[in-house]
Amino acid sequence: MQNALSCRTPRPASRTYGLRCLGLSLLGSLVFLTGCGGSATNTVSGKVTLNDQAVNGMVVFVYPDSKEIMAPTGIGGTYTIPNAPTGQVKVLVKAKPGAGPLVKPKGGAEMPGSMEGGGAGEGVPPPAKYATVATSDLTYEVKAGKQDHNIPLK
Repeated sequence: MQNALSCRTPRPASRTYGLRCLGLSLLGSLVFLTGCGGSATNTVSGKVTLNDQAVNGMVVFVYPDSKEIMAPTGIGGTYTIPNAPTGQVKVLVKAKPGAGPLVKPKGGAEMPGSMEGGGAGEGVPPPAKYATVATSDLTYEVKAGKQDHNIPLK
């Protein structure tokens, strides 16, 4: 008499079982390739300018629905948001905490800025209206793929 836990030759898999496994494998591959919502391929880049001058030392905030996505500006006022969700977004621009913005004067080199002051060659904070959802009038639509959205502050 054989024990119920003894090794037996496994029964060959049925054709239905094989097709079901193949279908699940294909479905899993499709989900993996498309990702969740397809947002992995949406990249938004642009430049923040203040009075037509590139501005560093800022943080761009994008609000799709109730989420918040942040992107600091780099050299030349550029920013990039990878994996941006598609749809209409509200945009805010604030100075980076603890560092004054950098303004690149027309035809000149970038100079470190200061949050206070405003003398020659010093950076200036972005206008306060761009710092809150209630007062910022900046919006744009994120579409599928790579795109540029420049942010001109006045």
